[in-house]
Amino acid sequence: MAYWLLKTEPETFSWDDQVKRGAKGDPWTGVRNFIARGNLKAMKKGEHAFFYHTGEEKQVVGIVEVIRESYRDPTDDKGVFVAVDVKAVKPFPKPVTLAAVKADARLKQMSLAKHPRLSVQPVTAQEWKIVCALGGVKD
Repeated sequence: MAYWLLKTEPETFSWDDQVKRGAKGDPWTGVRNFIARGNLKAMKKGEHAFFYHTGEEKQVVGIVEVIRESYRDPTDDKGVFVAVDVKAVKPFPKPVTLAAVKADARLKQMSLAKHPRLSVQPVTAQEWKIVCALGGVKD
């Protein structure tokens, strides 16, 4: 199983918004970067992703599950980009900040530390375990 990180601006779509969608989840739309598009295309049903708030917060706040694999993004009039559907799995008892990720030597190669602007990122199994532990999540 692969792991991922999905970034969102909390004032546009927050963890609380994701939780309110319940089991039906919500489409992850609006991604307009070709590297991020490739990552969305690679996501498989059942895989998990960190839910990351950008902006002022810059922190991992929860875990979502992919419930529908990539399909044409309905917000893209040109039909170039894709979306996936995700549902909330669990919140982080202690959000993990970007600063904490960058400060942890074990995470120095993590995409979030090296490419913090990329909106959809792969996460290695080892990085997943470390970030979950930092956030107080038993995954």
